Amino acid sequence: MTVLHLADDGEAADLAAFLSRLLHYDRGAAVRLQAAGTALAVFGRPPSFEVLAVRAVRLAKPYENGLDVTLDVTVSAGELLEAVDGTAATAAVPGAVTGPPWAGVLPPRGGWRTEAGLPGADELRALVAAAVAEFRTRSQELPAESRTRAELDRIGRDIWSRTVGRTALPVRAVHAAQSLGFVRPGTGDQELGLLSSGAWLRLRTPYGSVAVRRAGLGALGVSVR
Repeated sequence: MTVLHLADDGEAADLAAFLSRLLHYDRGAAVRLQAAGTALAVFGRPPSFEVLAVRAVRLAKPYENGLDVTLDVTVSAGELLEAVDGTAATAAVPGAVTGPPWAGVLPPRGGWRTEAGLPGADELRALVAAAVAEFRTRSQELPAESRTRAELDRIGRDIWSRTVGRTALPVRAVHAAQSLGFVRPGTGDQELGLLSSGAWLRLRTPYGSVAVRRAGLGALGVSVR
C-alpha cells in the first residue's frame, strides 16, 4: 500500500478540509493525485463551478516500501479522506478508480506568465457577494411558474460567466476559490495572482489554485497525461 507522509498535521488537516469541500458538492467526487519528491498535487473538479481546483500538499518524504519516485493516480475523494490520519500526518492512497473525463486533461506544468488586472482580495470577495445577492434577487423575482431549473441555470450562467476586472477570468472561478477555502479573510492582495498558459487561466492563492480554460480557444495548451 502506498502511504504518503505529510509534512505535518496542518498539511493533513488542510488536505482533509479540501476533500470535504469537494465531497460537499459531489458525494462521488474523484481526485487525481500527482506526486514527485516532496510535493503532492491534488486535482478535483466541483461540478457546480466548472473549474479545476488544485491543492498543493507538502510531503515529509516521498513514499515507503521502495515505490517509484513519482505517483500519478485517480482515486475516490471519499476513500482518500477516510485514509487521512491527522495524528500521524499520513494518508494511505486508495485503489485507483476509472477517472472522469476531466482527469485526463490537466493544465500544463510550465509556461505560465503573469496576467495584469486582477483586483485585490477584498474586491474579489465583494464581487462574489454581489453576484450571490444578484442571483438570489433575480431568482426570487421570477413568477412561480417560471422558476424552473432551466431558467435558474440561465440566470446563473449570465452572472457567473462575467469576467473579473480587466481580466478574462470568469466570476465563477473566484466563487469556486472562495467556496473551496482558497480565498479567505486576511488573504493579502500580494498573495493572489492570475497566470495564463495557452488556453488556461489560473487563479493562484496561498491555499490552492483554480484553473479554467478560456472560452473560444478550444483545446490549445491542454496537457493530456
